[in-house]
Amino acid sequence: MELHDVWFVLIAVLWTGYFFLEGFDFGVGVLTKLLARNRAEKRVLINTIGPVWDGNEVWLLTAGGATFAAFPEWYATLFSGFYLPLLAILVCLIIRGVAFEYRVKRPEERWQRNWETAIFWTSLIPAFLWGVAFGNIVRGVKIDRDMEYVGSVWDLLNPYALLGGLVTLTLFTFHGTVFTALKTVGEIRERARTLALRVGLITTVLALAFLVWTQVANGDGKSLAALVVAAVALVVALMANQAGREGWSFALSGVTIVATVAMLFLTLFPNVMPSTLDADWSLTVTNASSSAYTLKIMTWLAAVATPLVLLYQGWTYWVFRKRIGTQHIAETAH
Repeated sequence: MELHDVWFVLIAVLWTGYFFLEGFDFGVGVLTKLLARNRAEKRVLINTIGPVWDGNEVWLLTAGGATFAAFPEWYATLFSGFYLPLLAILVCLIIRGVAFEYRVKRPEERWQRNWETAIFWTSLIPAFLWGVAFGNIVRGVKIDRDMEYVGSVWDLLNPYALLGGLVTLTLFTFHGTVFTALKTVGEIRERARTLALRVGLITTVLALAFLVWTQVANGDGKSLAALVVAAVALVVALMANQAGREGWSFALSGVTIVATVAMLFLTLFPNVMPSTLDADWSLTVTNASSSAYTLKIMTWLAAVATPLVLLYQGWTYWVFRKRIGTQHIAETAH
């Protein structure tokens, strides 16, 4: 296996880790409107992800940086062609981070309510737009012979990509709902399990439609195996949720995300951005990659740094592993 193939796999792993981790905290952000009934319950939800949300975003920075270094042509075409949706995601992530930190800086009801509304929308919008972006990457976009995107933003809003956006939005919300059930106690835990069933059923329908569409359009035997794993894991996650096995439900919803992202990258390879104008103009792991020397240096750095990051993040989750409820929330938020 060539180094550019290795880095394609590593970038796929980074995006998988990002969607697994950021997926549930996007979902929890959406739940601040769908599940929480009062200020205390909103604070419970936010506190479940409070120690980890910023660490989860490290995976996005690493995935973007790795793409820039390993596949500069892919990075350039992707970020220029998808400029507006990616800018919207970036703005949402900035506002979301500010909202988490500033929400309790003042005691006024209106102040806190506005920041909580910001958390909801800046969780929902990126959860949808990431699906739209990856749907277009897999489907292919208008790339000319100079490796430049020549379409418009409206070309990105096609039925396949929009369905992908709905899938990531509902799947992340389901993932966040079972995470909430895993991390909370009392009434909010029970309502999270009930909501997880409803969201999970919608997710199942949308995800199956999207994955089957992907398989028919670009799939092979490997992607079919990933599709089966994703579908089975999602169904069993619903069953585990109904049985009150929140840990298994969360793990299996995570498997669904992993298998879904794996299927997308399997159908993409060896392309990194297919061209709908001419297949010969597609960006591939070969024509979009950096030099062999650059990839070699990156591989050594990744071999040293990655285990340290994983150990530190794993330790963070272990420290903040306890369940919380409204009884753990102080009466004053300021």
